[in-house]
Amino acid sequence: MTRSKERAPNHPGRLLREVVLPAMRVSVAQAAREMGVSRQQLYKILSGERAVTAEMAARLGKYCGNGPELWLNMQSAYDLWHAQQTLADEIEEIPTRPAS
Repeated sequence: MTRSKERAPNHPGRLLREVVLPAMRVSVAQAAREMGVSRQQLYKILSGERAVTAEMAARLGKYCGNGPELWLNMQSAYDLWHAQQTLADEIEEIPTRPAS
């Protein structure tokens, strides 16, 4: 397996920071307050320092009106891409053993 030259998927916090919150015309403080989380927690997600958990996805999905699956799927794609890049050499050495 060669390391993918594809661009990494965006962290869901980036979408939230650059597109969603500005479109909603709400501040981070207001969004955090309305979702019942701390500003620090939300800022860490927006900066990509913290992952979107299932609990946060449920909150974001309700707040943004697009459901939690979008946020979890974005986080999963981001995490998986980075894991595959980090482990590419090791993964290449693992045999594939399909069931017979």
